Amino acid sequence: MIKDLTEGSPSKVILAFAAPMIVGNLFQQLYNIADAIIVGRFLGKDALAAVGSSLSFITFITSVILGLCIGTSVVFAQFFGAKRIKELKNSMSTSFIFIGAVTLCLSVLCILLLDAIIRLMNVPSALIADTKIYLGIIFCGMIFTFLYNWACGLLRSLGNSKTPLYFLILATILNIVLDLFFIIVLKMGVAGAAIATISAQFVSAVLCMGYCFRKLKFLNFKLSEITFDKEIFLMTANYSLLTSMQQSIMNFGILMIQGLVNSFGAGVMTAFVAAAKIDSFSYMPVQDFGNAVSTYIAQNMGAGKKDRISKGLKCAVLWITLFCLVISFIVIAFSRPLLYIFINPSETEIIAVGVQYLYIVAFFYCLIGYLFLLYGLYRGIGNVKMSIALTVISLGTRVGLAYLLSPIPAIGLVGIWWAIPIGWLLADLTGLIYYRIKYKPSPA
Repeated sequence: MIKDLTEGSPSKVILAFAAPMIVGNLFQQLYNIADAIIVGRFLGKDALAAVGSSLSFITFITSVILGLCIGTSVVFAQFFGAKRIKELKNSMSTSFIFIGAVTLCLSVLCILLLDAIIRLMNVPSALIADTKIYLGIIFCGMIFTFLYNWACGLLRSLGNSKTPLYFLILATILNIVLDLFFIIVLKMGVAGAAIATISAQFVSAVLCMGYCFRKLKFLNFKLSEITFDKEIFLMTANYSLLTSMQQSIMNFGILMIQGLVNSFGAGVMTAFVAAAKIDSFSYMPVQDFGNAVSTYIAQNMGAGKKDRISKGLKCAVLWITLFCLVISFIVIAFSRPLLYIFINPSETEIIAVGVQYLYIVAFFYCLIGYLFLLYGLYRGIGNVKMSIALTVISLGTRVGLAYLLSPIPAIGLVGIWWAIPIGWLLADLTGLIYYRIKYKPSPA
């Protein structure tokens, strides 16, 4: 199903398009949580710490691929909105060749540099063996991450956010089942968790790619149309490379924070992993909402309907505010029971660290919601450089303050936690002021 986002009520169009993306990522986060529960309960807190800290680096590397796919999907959406199908097909083949090559290079480099990566992550010696096994297996399956996200980006650029959801739900269920089988039945340890992950990614990639080339008849390719168009590549690269840079900067900052947290020992690592799982699950919907707004804006930019952009943004701000207020209350009120999902209640010191993190960070979820909206806005209108600037401000502040404050005995870990909302706030203010000055939106 293809959906034109340039027609209809902006509020209804954005909500209808964003809802499947939100549900899909909630299922993805559900898997991540289920994975953490299974690993933590059946393999122990050290295994949970090893897998959790590995995910920080995996997220950093896959953010390069994800960023390229997100940036490319903006180009797809603009061509589709302008009904320039020939250029859309050229951008598809060009981006597929380019991002596929980048993915293969990244996979090989990560496998060859695995020992150096583990040293960079400052992993405690007791966790090195499990971390190395987990990372090595995941790196071998990164090609599936590329295939799924490229196909998913194409479908969403055409207004179809439901089909990727169906495949993601299937992959999530399969992932959990395989986790239980490999870890509990076959007793494969963290290797089982990694194999379950790449197996499910393989299934979702095959299904999503198959759907694109079987169901999107108007995009059927002749052999002569599979080209690497240099002009289209330069346009695509302008979006995809900058978006990838943004994603990489974001996750490199998170990786640096993970390294700093690791220096406080395995107990703090476990608390941070568990709290971060709750954190990401809580504000993931507004991140997807920002991505949905990006596609909405890109299609309307391509169609020359700029008046719909301002109306859509106002609706988006309202929905993000309402959602974040509700989810902040829930996380703060139930922080301790939520942590019990991952950590044995007898680990009182670890639980206390996780509660402290959530009390501080969850109170400010509205700030990260607005920041995701600003990212989507600037990507959609083609100003990816500003989106990167906001990322640098947010993460630069977070990393700088964390490393500055945490060594002070009177502050310690609290400094790392407070650095997060401060970074969000500074980036929000910068993005809002720049938009007011540069674009001067007219009143509705």
